[in-house]
Amino acid sequence: MRTMIKREWHLLDAKDKILGRLSTQIAHILMGKNKPSFVPWQDQGDWVVVINAKEIQVSGRKEKQKVYRHHSGFPGGLKEELLGKLRKRKPEEIIRSAVKRMLPDNKLRKRRMNRLKIFAGPNHPYKNLVSSI
Repeated sequence: MRTMIKREWHLLDAKDKILGRLSTQIAHILMGKNKPSFVPWQDQGDWVVVINAKEIQVSGRKEKQKVYRHHSGFPGGLKEELLGKLRKRKPEEIIRSAVKRMLPDNKLRKRRMNRLKIFAGPNHPYKNLVSSI
């Protein structure tokens, strides 16, 4: 007999929160580790909406030293960008990248990441669905 998975919506405000601590909290909710029925081989996680992503905090000199790298797949296609520049261009990617790397690299990761909604400012279209943590 298959049980129905009940998914809830969670609203997290990233304003003045530390990147790593917020990312672990998001990853736990996406995996469903906050539920008593957690098993690693099932996707029982909830929806997560993160607001104010542009105001996330990092410690030390990471703003000028942390580098995000990706490769286009072509020769010489390595792209690098500092955290400070990425915050100005696309602040949602900072949190998305941290959470993605905290989730297990398996078939469930893409499904879990699809349930993560990140917004740079305080406005979002899920106001009637979310409950604040």
